[in-house]
Amino acid sequence: MPVFFSDRQYEIVRAVCARLIPTDADAGASEAGVVDYIDTFLGAFSFDPPRIWAGGPFSGRRGGAASFGAFTPLSALDELAWRTRIEGSRGRPEREFNGPVIGLQERYLEGLARLGEDFVDLDGEGQDDRLRSVAEFTDLVYEHACEGMYGPPEYGGNRDLVGWRYIGFEGDVQPAGYTDAEVSQP
Repeated sequence: MPVFFSDRQYEIVRAVCARLIPTDADAGASEAGVVDYIDTFLGAFSFDPPRIWAGGPFSGRRGGAASFGAFTPLSALDELAWRTRIEGSRGRPEREFNGPVIGLQERYLEGLARLGEDFVDLDGEGQDDRLRSVAEFTDLVYEHACEGMYGPPEYGGNRDLVGWRYIGFEGDVQPAGYTDAEVSQP
């Protein structure tokens, strides 16, 4: 169930991501759950604490307590900055100290409207034509698709570590199993 997007918007973003990072001999955006990363990021403030910064120090994938999934509360200043980036200024003086800001949520909603409700129903060439017609939005989605493909899975993407395996990245390797004495040797 989507966090920020409507069901139809979710399907459109999933189709966009599949065009930008397609599945071929290797996993693509669909297998990595990239749309879940984007949806969770745009809806980060639907959670308490907001899904902005994963905890730590370890993911548990190589030992240690799995604490990345426990997101860190934001300071008041951090929350203001992230809400302004994601939600925009919305005419609120505390968010417009540098002028009005169009947030990522609004940019996505406008971009999806320009792509059209029928985007999912188009063939590949038709989808590519639409994506070229909204190049700035396509660039934004591509940036977020890459984050979702190759970032830590705690943020909603990189399902089953498919992105890391694709590029040969070991991922978070701490703790690597060394003793204190081994690490402290000169």
